[in-house]
Amino acid sequence: MDFLTFAFVQRALLASGLVGISAPTIGTYIVQRRLSLLGDGLGHVAIAGVGLALMTGTAPLPWAIGICVAGALLIETLRQKGRASGDVGLAVLFYGGLAAGVLMASVAGQGAGGLSSYLFGSLNTISASDLGVVAGLAVLILVVALGLSPQLFAISADEEFARTLGLPVRFYNYLIVALAAITVTTAMRTVGLLLVSALMVIPVAAAQNVFRGFWRSMWAAMTIGLVASVAGYLVAAWANLAPGAMIVLITITFFVASLPIASLMHRHWYPHRDEVDPTGAPHEPTDEHGDHVHGPGCGHPAISHGDHIDYIHGGHLHAPHGDHYDEH
Repeated sequence: MDFLTFAFVQRALLASGLVGISAPTIGTYIVQRRLSLLGDGLGHVAIAGVGLALMTGTAPLPWAIGICVAGALLIETLRQKGRASGDVGLAVLFYGGLAAGVLMASVAGQGAGGLSSYLFGSLNTISASDLGVVAGLAVLILVVALGLSPQLFAISADEEFARTLGLPVRFYNYLIVALAAITVTTAMRTVGLLLVSALMVIPVAAAQNVFRGFWRSMWAAMTIGLVASVAGYLVAAWANLAPGAMIVLITITFFVASLPIASLMHRHWYPHRDEVDPTGAPHEPTDEHGDHVHGPGCGHPAISHGDHIDYIHGGHLHAPHGDHYDEH
């Protein structure tokens, strides 16, 4: 392990750890909104920013952030106004961004080869200034995603219910996609633009397999992302392999391992879920709450159930519905 004494290795470890923590944090909200492929679409549109930077001879990161955020906000605007479905918007991001980036890189005389370090990551070439930018953006993502977690969770779980609470739904929707765009561009030097979506989504999926409740699954996803990123880089550095690909493969290993673990844990630790609604009975209004409002940190486990979130309360599953809760 003598290679750990090299400065570039230490910078790479710090960068991979920061991205490994921050990507699953915003990924938790993306998965909750059923936009797991959003990271892929934003990764492709960020390629256009990198291509523009190569063509103009300027720094890639500012261009990638600006274009990626603009693309994310445009897609969210179209979604909210109903002028394009989420799938169509993502397709536009995929193909338009990729084609534009490759074309501009070709104009710059570098072709697709000039984009390779951004497409698949280049951890070993991160400089001290690059690390400072990655650290600053990762801190921004964590502060906003964790500091506004009750609001962002409410928006991601049930927009209709969030409106009844008086939350500015449109603003928070824009904030989520903007944070996702920043996360994608932050990770382009670590796992690369083509693989960053895996680091945003797979740790969240693995955590949700094992843990119930918003906070527990989020912290577990952040832990998985951190361990996979650091371990992936160490293994890749030791074996002289591609770090980004190794990080993603280790993340997938966590997901595969979570499946049997989840089966055992849910059987022994959470038997009440099967006992609550064995017949699939319809929802019925409940008035047990009084002034209590379910949400992150309310003390009741939250469970993803179809297109909504259930909260275990008094041995029953309570689902937010408008200005009241349904029991089923």
